[in-house]
Amino acid sequence: MDEDSGYEAVRSRDGRFDGAFFFAVETTGIYCRPSCPAVTPKRSNVRFFRTAAAAQGSGFRACRRCRPDAVPGSAEWNVRADVVGRAMRLIGDGVVDREGVAGLAARLGYSARQVQRQLTTELGAGPVALARAQRAHTARTLLRTTDLPITEIAFASGFASVRQFNDTIRQVYDATPSGVRAAAPRGRGARRATPGAGIPLRLAHRGPYQSRAVFDQLAQEAVPGVEEVTGAPGGRTYRRTLRLPHGTGIVAVEERARGPRAGGGTHPGGWLEARLHLTDPRDLTTAVQRLRRLFDLDADPYAVDERLSADPRLAPLVAARPGLRSPGAVDPLEPAARALAGPAGAERLVRRYGKALDAPCGSLTHLFPEPDALAGAQPGGPLGALARALADGTVRLDPGADRDDAQRALLALPGMDPAVAATLRVRALGDPDVAPPGSETPEAWRPWRSYAIQHLRITGELTP
Repeated sequence: MDEDSGYEAVRSRDGRFDGAFFFAVETTGIYCRPSCPAVTPKRSNVRFFRTAAAAQGSGFRACRRCRPDAVPGSAEWNVRADVVGRAMRLIGDGVVDREGVAGLAARLGYSARQVQRQLTTELGAGPVALARAQRAHTARTLLRTTDLPITEIAFASGFASVRQFNDTIRQVYDATPSGVRAAAPRGRGARRATPGAGIPLRLAHRGPYQSRAVFDQLAQEAVPGVEEVTGAPGGRTYRRTLRLPHGTGIVAVEERARGPRAGGGTHPGGWLEARLHLTDPRDLTTAVQRLRRLFDLDADPYAVDERLSADPRLAPLVAARPGLRSPGAVDPLEPAARALAGPAGAERLVRRYGKALDAPCGSLTHLFPEPDALAGAQPGGPLGALARALADGTVRLDPGADRDDAQRALLALPGMDPAVAATLRVRALGDPDVAPPGSETPEAWRPWRSYAIQHLRITGELTP
């Protein structure tokens, strides 16, 4: 998109582009999302940025009205398989906070200098600035929704010092941390964390969202002890345990998708309400990003539906389910275990090899087993081989893995079924363009074949 087209999106307050780019107003020093409801600024006063971090790096503060840091992530990073797309997925997962730029570069197979140069050239911000913007958003979430001491929030958000935390919040939000907290809603309906109640979250998405289809699939696949779906369709709750870098978590996500108030621009998005319990608040960013991948919240339904509805076979399916998503996974071993051991076998693996929670939460009793634990579960089978390969790094299925390399490594494992490898490419690696092995799909479905297959499976035209 050129800048003139970007300005037209801003003028029409087009929510389809929220997260795809940001604009800043030189006369106010504020940056916004395209759908910001404020008065449209003059074209001569507007600057455009690919990322919020780039806008912050140029000295602009986040708009308090449209909250540009809270938009869905750019769908581009899910689609792209190059180093920039892979880097953005890893930064979202918190790798820079945990391992530094050197760790990010090592995972990508490049030098730190090459990663810095490529990100800065294309996005206007390097990995440190991108991670810093993410930390600021995490801090604002904790300030507005919890009563944690501000010092604890600073370190939970990934900042190295309280001074760095204070300086960043002032620069990004033009307020002190105490001021951000004081501005949070306090009246009836305010969503704040209380002891034992967890952190309330709004998991934003763009455009329509077929929550019923997603929850149907999650209910069908749920592994007892790790996941459960309760309630009646239209009002269900998905709950699960999470194994995270610093501790564990339990999350509950509501099926009913919410939407913005009227007047928020064309093609508005919405959000899923969630509540997250963490043993260590440093895991907030990572937990949220893994949930976003599981629920496919950063997809661009407009691009997907436009391409697929051009096919006569798919057009009525897209019209019936606009915004259909392709769910991912929070742990690559989970879809592998379901595919290779079956639902009952996956439950047995959880009971035998999964770590039990210190205190069960209803029917949630275990974390899904780690690769080391599962490596001996099926010594001569493909699941055991995959677990060993994940444990020793022979196969990588993290957000920044090269998808083609990962598929080749999967197919090299003894006994690995190509159909299971394709499933893992969709679910674990988030590839939007995967077709079942041996099937012939129209070229016109690219680069959204994973979504086309979802439509066909739901209608029964293609069996899993």
